[in-house]
Amino acid sequence: MDQPPTIQPDKSSTGLDPKVAGLLCYLGGFITGIIFLVLEKQSRFVRLHAVQSIVVSVALIVISIFLGFIPILGWLLGALLSLASFVLWIGLMLLTLQGKLSKLPVIGDWSEQQANKF
Repeated sequence: MDQPPTIQPDKSSTGLDPKVAGLLCYLGGFITGIIFLVLEKQSRFVRLHAVQSIVVSVALIVISIFLGFIPILGWLLGALLSLASFVLWIGLMLLTLQGKLSKLPVIGDWSEQQANKF
């Protein structure tokens, strides 16, 4: 399996290390994603992770709500989704803190395009 490329992120306008700012984008889901998307004026690395955090968080919330309406099987799948979400959340934060450009399949490239618009 290919590892995401390690990069030296560009300096963050927040005054934080860009790797830490990227990690914080994921910490509070879409809320911290929105905060960093609004605050960050300089670092494409931080903006990418902010947008990706928003997209992933909202998608997981919508899927969880949908599964909640399906008796038994939906609840079981929801529990599995919660576990997978937690693992994904920790993994994305660790990869970001290491300075790895961890774009997710399907939404990663789209998130980068959206981040470049800000």
